Amino acid sequence: MTTAHAPRSIEQYLKALREALAGEDPALIQDALYDAEEYLRAEVASHHDKTEADVLEIIASTYGAPDEVADAYRNTEKQVKEALAPPKRTEHKTALGRFFGVFGDSRAWTSLFYALLALGTGIVYFTVTVAGLSMSAGLAVLIIGIPFFLLFVGFTRVLALAEGRLVEALLGQRMPRRPPYPSKDLPVMARIKEMLVDRRTWTTMLYFVLMLPLGITYFVVTVIGLAVSLLLVLMPFASWFVETGGIHMDGVYTVPEPWAALVTVPLGLLLLTLLMHLVRGIGIMHGGLAKHLLVAQSRND
Repeated sequence: MTTAHAPRSIEQYLKALREALAGEDPALIQDALYDAEEYLRAEVASHHDKTEADVLEIIASTYGAPDEVADAYRNTEKQVKEALAPPKRTEHKTALGRFFGVFGDSRAWTSLFYALLALGTGIVYFTVTVAGLSMSAGLAVLIIGIPFFLLFVGFTRVLALAEGRLVEALLGQRMPRRPPYPSKDLPVMARIKEMLVDRRTWTTMLYFVLMLPLGITYFVVTVIGLAVSLLLVLMPFASWFVETGGIHMDGVYTVPEPWAALVTVPLGLLLLTLLMHLVRGIGIMHGGLAKHLLVAQSRND
């Protein structure tokens, strides 16, 4: 598809590009808009002797028209997705095979790692957000309050970009690889207003605050699940390594004999399998939450 009229301004070009990418992943649209705007503004700034419309006319024949750029991004996205895709899972025909097949799902293991990591990242995100909001409110009456708030919002967006890389790498959810393009040409007060009305400013902070209770929940569930499952699997064999089948600590704690493995090992493996399914589900759920709160569908979203 070719646009009927060539864009005469950067805003028109970006609007046409956004329309050409309609229906694509919001993260892909954000990346494409960032790259396009960065390139267009750099080109316009380097041609002082030409009008913006003239520069865009030249760009249309080099960088490409919006619909051509959109097609290029679709093709690149498809190639990158295929290159980064995890190993294909073996398709099991039986319900039992599909149930235990979760151990062969690489995404389940990466989700498990994310669940363990979420406690640490959750503490960092929560602390940064609460401290930043508190200091912004406290400094609001001083002249340094405005610059501090701008730096704080900018830092949360950098953190959001880093969190997005973790989410994409470990949970498989496509996240932005570029931040929203900064409005450098706006006055300071206009930029502050834009940040205040930008939904991402507040949804990003909400995500960071939620990460503390979510991180604690993910970590506790995962650690307890792993501990109980592995204990059930390994406990019957402990008598091979201790005297008289017991562990002596302020009394005697009797360790089950090896024959108990007939009961505890299958139970432990069952719980471990259920845990892997659970963390796989947590990964899918959390990836969707991150997508909804950290990704904008349009510049002013």
